[in-house]
Amino acid sequence: MKNIVVLTGAGISAESGLGTFRDSDGLWEKYRIEDVCTHEAWERNPQLCVDFYNARRRDVLAAQPNAAHLALAKLQQAVPSTTIITQNIDDLHERAGSTGVVHLHGEITKLRSSIDELATVDLDGWEQHYGDRHPDGSLLRPYIVFFNEGVPYFSHACAIASKADILVIVGTSLNVYPAASLIEYAPENCPVYLVDPGTPNLGRWRNRITHIQSKATEGVPPLVEQLIAD
Repeated sequence: MKNIVVLTGAGISAESGLGTFRDSDGLWEKYRIEDVCTHEAWERNPQLCVDFYNARRRDVLAAQPNAAHLALAKLQQAVPSTTIITQNIDDLHERAGSTGVVHLHGEITKLRSSIDELATVDLDGWEQHYGDRHPDGSLLRPYIVFFNEGVPYFSHACAIASKADILVIVGTSLNVYPAASLIEYAPENCPVYLVDPGTPNLGRWRNRITHIQSKATEGVPPLVEQLIAD
């Protein structure tokens, strides 16, 4: 059975109504990265960070999986060797029915220890209360990979990509690193499908990538049907 690896980015969640960070009207137009998404920000004004991610969490819990999330869950059910790697911090893949999702940038529905990046706890509901502590005694913080922090599951994602028979990339401009470099770990003979409505600079990958220039909800379902049939 073929190993299908799927990398998803902000574009797939945007179609469920979740704001992206990099678009012209995105979250960074309203907030400074330095104020809400760095370790220094957490140390300087943790309450602002808590409030910011509480609001993001409330938005996530109100959103629903879309046709692309559901199609990828169908693909995973039909081809159990399918692995989904996502840059997104929401749980829409899981709510669509996908399992074993590798979250590169954290999960907004969880909190983590301030001293152990992998020591997480589930959060019931949308609200974190600043001052709550992990069982290890440290302050709980959002389970988000802040800018300039390491990506703890990146090496695991690279190992998965290195065994791909087919690589599908959905809703990402391939500008967010290190996630964008996963394509470099896929075997040379591995077909790559990119579902994105934009016109990303594919550079040296141009001849290798089949670009489906559509939104995720329009491009992913027929691609999934093709992959299941092949």
